[in-house]
Amino acid sequence: MLALSLSAMACAVGPDFKAPEVPVAPQWRVKDDPRIATQAAADTSWWKSFNDNTLNQLVELSYAQNLSLQQAGLKIVEARAQLGVATGKAFPQVQAAYGSATAQGLTEYQAAGLNLDRNFFDYQLGFDAVWEIDFWGKYRRGIQAEAASLLATVADYYTAIVALTAEVARTYATLRTYEVLSEQARANVGVQEEGLRIAESRFRNGATSELDVTQATALLESTRASIPDLETGVQQSKNALATLLSKPTGTFDEMLSSGGAKVIPKAPDKVAVSVPAEMLRRRPDIRGAELLAAAQCARIGVAKAELYPSFSLFGTIGLQANTTSSATNNLFSGDSLVYSVGPRITWPFFNYGRLKNGVRVQDARLQQLLVGYQDTVLKAQQEVEDALIGFVNSQTALGFEQNSVQAAQRSTELSLVQYREGAVDYQRVLDAQRSLLQEQNRLANVQSSVASNLIALYKALGGGWEISKGKPFVHEATQKEMSDRTSWGDLLSEPTGAEQDQNKSPAQR
Repeated sequence: MLALSLSAMACAVGPDFKAPEVPVAPQWRVKDDPRIATQAAADTSWWKSFNDNTLNQLVELSYAQNLSLQQAGLKIVEARAQLGVATGKAFPQVQAAYGSATAQGLTEYQAAGLNLDRNFFDYQLGFDAVWEIDFWGKYRRGIQAEAASLLATVADYYTAIVALTAEVARTYATLRTYEVLSEQARANVGVQEEGLRIAESRFRNGATSELDVTQATALLESTRASIPDLETGVQQSKNALATLLSKPTGTFDEMLSSGGAKVIPKAPDKVAVSVPAEMLRRRPDIRGAELLAAAQCARIGVAKAELYPSFSLFGTIGLQANTTSSATNNLFSGDSLVYSVGPRITWPFFNYGRLKNGVRVQDARLQQLLVGYQDTVLKAQQEVEDALIGFVNSQTALGFEQNSVQAAQRSTELSLVQYREGAVDYQRVLDAQRSLLQEQNRLANVQSSVASNLIALYKALGGGWEISKGKPFVHEATQKEMSDRTSWGDLLSEPTGAEQDQNKSPAQR
């Protein structure tokens, strides 16, 4: 009771954490663009905005199967156990039962002087306890540090989900881009084969020289040569998706090949991004950076507490008996009871230089994390702004490029007709066909850029981690495997109240 009373009255040395202020713009630079909505909250299941069922399936499977994400979930379990260790230190630090049966031998002189048998047995049975009172808050600060570290691992888990969903979507968009480019190359092979057939026919009839045939052949073979590289890109993208979903390569080829035409994911007409302040509360990596700094701030208190005297209560109670020539004691008799109890004060003032430098080390680490937090916030704003301007400008370029492709297609048709009729030379046909393939490729790349910039925007906004709401951090199969090996209690499945708080949206928090 004395120890509990002293702990309650004690203070906690060290600073209390306060997140540093970081300047945040009130609005995004493209807030007036009709394609951007800042009034509405950003979409939590943003990948569904592409209206692509295959992409939706891939994201769901990646969340369920990705091994790196599973590792992030297991780090939460480890942090829970570390918090339990820190909490246990606030209770008696030494709690030990002991027992011994010792054979002892004395010299003839010792035995004669003490009137004992030279050889005898000593028996002991008892309990020791030492409780250092948390007068300066060392153990409370330790608990604060581990609690903040636990929440930081939860934030890291959500950050891993954000990165994973964005990478799955980006890789899928890359795959579809390669497929579209490959199909366009094959379609242009057909157009160029028709041009070559016309050139060969005119050459056989003496209407033109062999130059037209060789030029047509060169263009055709060049287009055919581009297809294997594009197919390589298709296969490598499929392999990357399989790895992201933690399955052997080729596992999802059938799923990726089904579903009709292969098209690059199309962005919605309007995208909701909310405001910068909302983004800061939503991004789990920013929350994680803040929590790591909070944990480090508490560790300064742990280090500072070492500078002050520590107050402990110690006690021993037990039974002791031995066999001697003068007496044979019964271990379990009242006469065998031994005990000692009392307070203890320890003050390592001779180590002040080392201890002070220990505090300085922890303080320097805190300052590093505070600067890192500020840097994370500023980079987050830049990522959103970069993705926004990239998305808006690529959308603008898309309209121009679609017009260019239509014109190039018409130009190719007209040049072939005129060449067949002898109105133009084959150079006009070559130029038109080259331009068509070039503009089609540019259109596909711009479409891919629109999708990639939108994916980058949603990632920068911190969206996607909400997919884990209401689900355990560790899969049930893994929980069973670990439980069969070690007694985990409820640490594998039951989130703490603070962890559940992390799972709420900024408005709910």
